[in-house]
Amino acid sequence: MALFNVRVYGILIDEQERLLVSDEFIRGNYITKLPGGGLEIGEGTREGLAREFMEEANLEVTIGDHFYTTDFFQISAFNNVDQIISIYYYVFAKNTDQVQTKEKQFDFLPEQVANPAGTAEHLRWIPISELVVDDMTLPIDKVAIQILLNNRRF
Repeated sequence: MALFNVRVYGILIDEQERLLVSDEFIRGNYITKLPGGGLEIGEGTREGLAREFMEEANLEVTIGDHFYTTDFFQISAFNNVDQIISIYYYVFAKNTDQVQTKEKQFDFLPEQVANPAGTAEHLRWIPISELVVDDMTLPIDKVAIQILLNNRRF
């Protein structure tokens, strides 16, 4: 039975004009995506996104304006049944300098990625001036980044 999988993601750009991204190892795959994740039953989209930022970055955020919602059919990258609906918001935070990040993409310890069924993640900043669509792995994130790049002047 096919299901809808609702995801919420944040566009967080700090004072230094850098975008926060999440590098993850999931089910044997290396993925760079925007921070966020699955909406839980009983949550609103903004509430779910705030929870995701607290879980992933230990960061209290303010959810801003709606940025983008998936407007095309996208099957899940992790199964061939669920249709993904991703909702993106601008996100703001005061203490971005306190977010624990890595400098290099997929900078995991060998034991973090030894188990193909395991997961690992870290956050990383990408300067907007260096950001390209292909920095993202997932198709919907690529669309969101293209919209961001088309609508900003650098």
